[in-house]
Amino acid sequence: MKETGPAQKKECTAELMALRDSLDMLAGKWTLPVLQYLANRQQDLNHFGKLERGVAGISPRMLTRELKMLELNKMIVRTLQQTKPVTVTYAITSYGLTTLPIIRILVEWGKSHRAMLKAEQNNS
Repeated sequence: MKETGPAQKKECTAELMALRDSLDMLAGKWTLPVLQYLANRQQDLNHFGKLERGVAGISPRMLTRELKMLELNKMIVRTLQQTKPVTVTYAITSYGLTTLPIIRILVEWGKSHRAMLKAEQNNS
């Protein structure tokens, strides 16, 4: 039987706060696509221009904001390469890789949702 009362309310509040934290971190339009791009290309040197071309539709300004936010939150690492001229590369961290199960579930749900809508539209 489920517990009721103050303990349940406290647990619910903690869960809602955790959900808000997760959404604040991951709900941006470009966060998960950038993370997935970097996760799929862990062996590559991922320069800004390569990311900009690889994440379809993202603007340079938005990519800059996204990369700064992801670095601040320890999801990616920014590395200065010892080249002339100096170049910068980006890579997903082991902490950033913890988002992959979430991304996979969202992709599968999105495919299912799209199929359901398409089937419903065909039945109309």
